[in-house]
This record gives sequence, C-alpha cells and structure tokens, in this order.
Amino acid sequence: MTTTLDKTEGLGPAAAGASPYITATFRIRRFNPEVAEEATWEDFEIEIDPKERVLDALHKIKWEMDGTLTFRRSCAHGICGSDAMRINGRNRLACKTLIKDINPEKPITVEAIKGLTVLKDLVVDMEPFFQAYRDVMPFLVTTGNEPTRERLQSAEDRERFDDTTKCILCAACTSSCPVFWNDGQYFGPAAIVNAHRFIFDSRDEAGEQRLEILNDRDGVWRCRTTFNCTDACPRGIEVTKAIQEVKRALITRRF
Repeated sequence: MTTTLDKTEGLGPAAAGASPYITATFRIRRFNPEVAEEATWEDFEIEIDPKERVLDALHKIKWEMDGTLTFRRSCAHGICGSDAMRINGRNRLACKTLIKDINPEKPITVEAIKGLTVLKDLVVDMEPFFQAYRDVMPFLVTTGNEPTRERLQSAEDRERFDDTTKCILCAACTSSCPVFWNDGQYFGPAAIVNAHRFIFDSRDEAGEQRLEILNDRDGVWRCRTTFNCTDACPRGIEVTKAIQEVKRALITRRF
C-alpha cells in the first residue's frame, strides 16, 4: 500500500508557511525639552522578525510610526559605538542586540545611557565623556627626531596592551559605572582604558605623565571594582583588569 505524505508534516512553522514575525512591544523613554521638562515612557507595538536587532525595531518605529523618535547610529555593525543605550536595564549596542535574546514576550524597555545629560529621547551629551578621553592624552608621545621608518615593536610588547586597543568609545562602560552616575567628574572606565593603551605601549614616552593625570582625586582611585564596566563592554574588553593594572603601575611605577 502506498501512502501519500503531507509535504509540510514534520516541518517547522516557518517551513510550513507560518509567518516568522512576532508582535513585540517596545517601551521607550521619551524626552523632548521643547515639549516637557520630564521624561515619559511610550509604548510602540510592532510586527518584526525576532532575529532582527533592536536597531531595526527603532528604525521601523521612526520610519513608519513616529518620525520624531531620536537616537544615534552610524555603521550599524558594532564598530562606531554610537548607538549605545540601556535595553532592558543593561547597557548594550542596539545594532548588536537581537530581539530574540531579550525576551520579546514582555515589553522591551529602551532608554538613554545613564550619567550623561539627555538631550532628546535616546541621545545624550557626550562632551564630558570625550573631554575625559582627551584629558588622558590618547595618542603616541615620543621625543627626538621623526624616524625615517616605522617604530618597530615585538609581538610580546604589542600583546601587552592589545585588549585595550579594542575600545570603540561607545561609553557603555563609563555610563554603567555607579561612581560616574554620582560624580560626573570621575574620568570613568573608558578614559582609563584608553590611557592604559598608551601607558603600556613600549614605543610611548609619556606613561609617567598619564599616570599623574590619573592619580588625581577624580582619577583611577575612584574605581570601586564593581565589574559593571566589564559586563557592559560590547567588545569584551577586560575593563576592570585594565584599571587594576593602571593602579598597580601607579604604586610600583613599573609599566
């Protein structure tokens, strides 16, 4: 006896023709200083593939539902760092956060990162953050004549500071730090990470100067080792470890 099988039998819902889309609610903290002094939460219900990213959802909301929604983004591939925001209470890059990974069965909260002044919706004033970055001299300092060839460095010397070269200045680490929340004068983890990158570079000659900058009352000693910064880093940098190495260099003057 010949049995005819249903071609859809045993196949998943997508293969059987079911829609891959789900209905997700995005609860966004809105703030417009031209409209009101206080921020408010606003819900947006959208149909979206859970394999898409939070950034895709924000685009859909802005382009199809409310063009006044304001947020930063540029490369959309986790390199520029411009779309850092708090998603379900944690600092993340919207372009690297898949909707399926953040429990879309419940409202997904999206708000601006903490510790920096909110200008509008999800956009904050980054100037204090970048000023701290500039203050630690994030560039190679050398003396003498300009070389006629590249400055050579061993693989071992390069590995010494390899981790801290990965920083994309998204501010996710700094804006996750409780010390920074309470005192915006603190340099913050990102500035210390970028100081570390040059302090431990064998070609650089300004390590002592950077250490003195970070020896300030608002410098590296303010760190309370909560590991929030390490957890928040989208690049996987061991931020707390870098901060501890800078502290150790300040004490031993060996770097």
